[in-house]
Amino acid sequence: MEKQVRATSGGLERAGGAAGMPALIARAGGQAEKRFLEFFAAQIRNRNTREAYLRAVRDFLGWAEREAGIVDLLDIEPVHVAAWVELQTRTFEAQSVKQRLAALRHLFDWLVTGQVLQINPASFVRGPKFSCTVGKTPILSPTQTRQLIRAIPTDTLVGLRDRALIGLMVYTFARVSAAIGMNVKDVFPKQDALWVRLHEKGGKRHEMPCQHNLKDWLREYIEAAGIGEDTSGPLFRTVDRTTKTLGATRLDRQRAWAMVKRRAGAAGIDAPGICNHTFRGTGITAYLENPEAKLEHAQRMAAHSDPKTTRLYDRRGDQVSMDEVERIGI
Repeated sequence: MEKQVRATSGGLERAGGAAGMPALIARAGGQAEKRFLEFFAAQIRNRNTREAYLRAVRDFLGWAEREAGIVDLLDIEPVHVAAWVELQTRTFEAQSVKQRLAALRHLFDWLVTGQVLQINPASFVRGPKFSCTVGKTPILSPTQTRQLIRAIPTDTLVGLRDRALIGLMVYTFARVSAAIGMNVKDVFPKQDALWVRLHEKGGKRHEMPCQHNLKDWLREYIEAAGIGEDTSGPLFRTVDRTTKTLGATRLDRQRAWAMVKRRAGAAGIDAPGICNHTFRGTGITAYLENPEAKLEHAQRMAAHSDPKTTRLYDRRGDQVSMDEVERIGI
C-alpha cells in the first residue's frame, strides 16, 4: 500500500533521496508517515503544485532539524516557521515565499486533522505582502512571434512539431503542460472546423477552435509524423536526433523549454527569459490589441476563473508607456 502511495505522489521517494522521507516525519512514527504520504498523493492533484509543495516542505523540515535543532515534529512552533519564512525572503520573490508558506499550512492542517499535531504552527505566520497587476513573464511582439515561427525549418519532422507546438500555445493561450499533455484524439473536427481539447489546471477540459494557421500546422505535423491513427498516443513526441524518427515518448516541459530557447536564438530573437509561458501571454496580448476584442472573451479562451488573472497577461500598457516616455523632449 505504501509503495503505491509513494508512486502516486509523483516522485516523492526520489525527491526524498535514499531515505525517501524527511527525518522529522519518520521519527514521528507510522501515522505521521502515512498522513505525509497521503497529503501528497490524495490532496494535491496538480503535479507541478505537488512538486513545488514537496520541495518547500522538505526544505523547511530539513532546516528545522539542521539549523533550529528540532528533534521532534511536535516541537515546531510558529517562531520557527516565521524564522524560516524570513530566510526565504532573501532568496525568493514574495509570491514564491507565499506559495512555500502555503505548502506548510496545508500539510500541517492535514497532520492536525490526522491527530499527528495538536495545532498548525504555520497558521499563525503571515507571509510577505505581495501585489501584482502585470505578470513578469516576458512576451513577444507580433513581429517577433512571426519572425520566430518563420525561422523554423519545415522540411524536417522536428521543425513541423515545433511550429505546431508554439502555434498551439500562441493561438489557444494554452499552458505548456496542457499542450504537451494532449493526445492525437484531442485534435478533432467539429462544426466544419478543426478543434483542440486541452486538459487545463484543476481538471478543466477546455475546447478551442483552431485559428487557420494553427489548423494547417497541426494537420501538416500529424500527417508527416504518421500518427493520425494512433489516437490514444501523445500528440507531441520526442524525436530521435540520429534517425529523425518520431518515438512514442511524450515531449516534456524541459525539452519544450530547451526547444523554445533554441528556436528563439536561431531566429535572432532578443528576449531574455523567454520560456514556454511566453506564448500564452503573447497570444492574449495580441488578441486584446484588436479593437473588437473583449477581456471576458480572452478570459474564457484562456480558461481563467478570474479576469484578474487574464489581466496579468495583458501587456498593452507597456507600449503605451513607451510612447509617453518618448514625449519627454530633452
